[in-house]
Amino acid sequence: MPQHVYITHISSFFPNDPVSNDDMEDILGKIGGRPSRARKLILRSNKIKSRYYAIDPKTGKASHSNTELTAEAIRNLQRMGCNLDKLALLACGTTLPDQIMPNHALMVQGALQLHPCEVVATSGICLSGMMALKYGYLSIKAQETTNAIATGSENVSSLMRGHLFKEESKTGEEQLKQNKNEIAFEKDFLRWMLSDGAGAVWMSDQPLCDGISLRIDWIKQISYAGELPTCMYSGADKEESGKLNGWRTFLPKAWMDHSIFAIKQDVKLLNEKIIEYTITKPLQTLVDDGQVEADNIDWFLPHYSSGYFRDKVYDGIVAAGCDIPQEKWFSNLSSKGNTGSASIYIILEELFHSGKLKKGETLLCYIPESGRFSTAFMQLTVV
Repeated sequence: MPQHVYITHISSFFPNDPVSNDDMEDILGKIGGRPSRARKLILRSNKIKSRYYAIDPKTGKASHSNTELTAEAIRNLQRMGCNLDKLALLACGTTLPDQIMPNHALMVQGALQLHPCEVVATSGICLSGMMALKYGYLSIKAQETTNAIATGSENVSSLMRGHLFKEESKTGEEQLKQNKNEIAFEKDFLRWMLSDGAGAVWMSDQPLCDGISLRIDWIKQISYAGELPTCMYSGADKEESGKLNGWRTFLPKAWMDHSIFAIKQDVKLLNEKIIEYTITKPLQTLVDDGQVEADNIDWFLPHYSSGYFRDKVYDGIVAAGCDIPQEKWFSNLSSKGNTGSASIYIILEELFHSGKLKKGETLLCYIPESGRFSTAFMQLTVV
């Protein structure tokens, strides 16, 4: 008999109080003392109304590290009854660990003072959290372990603070005289798109006896990096040719002068390719293979970065032959923000505890990544 894998507990953690659109710039800080000209336009488009930052609003200092956010999400699993003393595997995914090394998962294990166990960190952007979950899923399915914790977390506000762009603002004084923005739109854009948070799941080879569990039917991931150039990046600069020059090729002064470590997005490329390459092409393959049938999906959980993409995602799934009506969709982007690798955990956590799920229902999760255009789909069944 094949070994099934079940998600039995899901938790999330958010730092501090929710931040409204009007308060964002006060907490993140202005660049060069000037308000962003792009902020209101971007917020109207992304339809996010609140989000969370690991920044103390009174002192302006960091309130949590990425490690601490992740550890708190795992402590919430413990409060739900998960016995960390019996944990066999910890898998943690994040876009931005607190340090280059040691890896993020080892720091989380240390913060929680967990007993010796298998520990793995997955790198990437939005898909890093999904790949941590897949690692735990495959480990249990292969009967290497009987349980696992997987996490996704982001502390992106640490790279979006206004003072980090101070030197670039100074070097751009001539541009300001010409009535240009303080920093390139590709950098300012993401300051109003991303937020902090963490999510965690407990996976087991057995479902709960006294509540619902989510059986993982399958997880599929595919990358199109062999076909498309880089779209979202940090720690590098992109030439007009599309070539990416990493931070090692720059002198330390250039790291600040050109905000090399800022998160950047090629918005034109994103708009041109994100739907075709993260929805239509891969989903069409799953439909053709008989793995996804629209009529059998009770809940669609899409992780899209902005409300701007909601209707475009719908057009993409229809083009793939998978017309799932938007009445079956579940998203909390407007209230929780875009938390990158943690987003699918945070979406699942809210739905899982909503009381809306019924035995036998099927959930289809969609997680895209624009770094170099990758995507993942996960199907779950309520048991």
